[in-house]
This record gives sequence, structure tokens and C-alpha cells, in this order.
Amino acid sequence: MPRPKIRRKVCCLPRINEFHPVGGNIYPREAVIVSVDEYETIRLIDNEGMSQAECSGYMNIARTTVQQIYDCARKKIARALVEGLPIRIEGGAYLLCDGTEDHCGRRGCRKHRHGNMHRKTREEIV
Repeated sequence: MPRPKIRRKVCCLPRINEFHPVGGNIYPREAVIVSVDEYETIRLIDNEGMSQAECSGYMNIARTTVQQIYDCARKKIARALVEGLPIRIEGGAYLLCDGTEDHCGRRGCRKHRHGNMHRKTREEIV
């Protein structure tokens, strides 16, 4: 019997979850589906500059799992770019950040969204 999938920690959902090529074939084509946890590995490794080991610590999964997720995500994105297919980000085994972490790479977790971090008041700015 296979082990249950561990839900991967994700800072927050992407602001935009669908991308379409411009020009070329105007007929609707099947979208490439990138899961939320695949998106998070791309964000952390390629955009935030984390190593796979740092990413695995952040997402609470093994480094080898991060490598598998990352490789799968890059292949999907490459296929979409080469074949001119839309990309849609949805699904996957993930758990949103609860805001108790000291480090949040995107400042999108609940801690930052609800204003628990220090913000300058209007008087402090002037």
C-alpha cells in the first residue's frame, strides 16, 4: 500500500493562475496544468534563488522530492513554451502557510496579509 502524499507547504496561491500565448494558433488548445506545489518550487528556486535543500526545508519535504517536483514543473513549462500551449496553475497536494513562520519568501502569507508585521504610520512617514 503506497504512503499517503505529504502536503507541501506553500506561501500563498499565485496572483495569476492562467497564461495564454499571444498570436499564432487562435483555436483553444488543451492547457498544460502546473500544480500549486510545482509552481512553488519554481518560485522558490528560480525566482527567490533558493537551493533545492533550502526549498525542501521551506516546503517541509525531502530534497529528492523537491528535485522531482521541480523537474516535472520545468518539463511542463518547456512543453507549453515550445508547443505554444496555455499554462494553468491548479491542484496539487499543498498546505497554505499559516503565518507562524519567521521567514516568508514572498511576504504573501497570512502574517503579512493581515498586517501583523510592523507598518509605518502616516505620521512616521512624514
